[in-house]
Amino acid sequence: MEQEEKHITSYSFLAKILVVLLALTAVSVAVTWINVGPLTIALALFIATVKSLGVLIWFMHLKYEKPMFTVMVAGVFVLYAVIIVITFFDYWFR
Repeated sequence: MEQEEKHITSYSFLAKILVVLLALTAVSVAVTWINVGPLTIALALFIATVKSLGVLIWFMHLKYEKPMFTVMVAGVFVLYAVIIVITFFDYWFR
């Protein structure tokens, strides 16, 4: 049986990631107050995607997983992007 490798992340590093995620949350709230037209939604979705990548990589330890698992998670993000693009096309051509 294959032995799993232990990886320990320090609390200070996780606290720094938490502060970055909270700052990105504040930025996404601030974006809703600034009127940039139709880019408001796109910018908020981009910030949400960056935050979810941060959670996946560091808090869910995707950084330490096997490459195939990382490829599968990337495939989910590609599917997510395709669905968002299709939704925007539907909105634009109504």
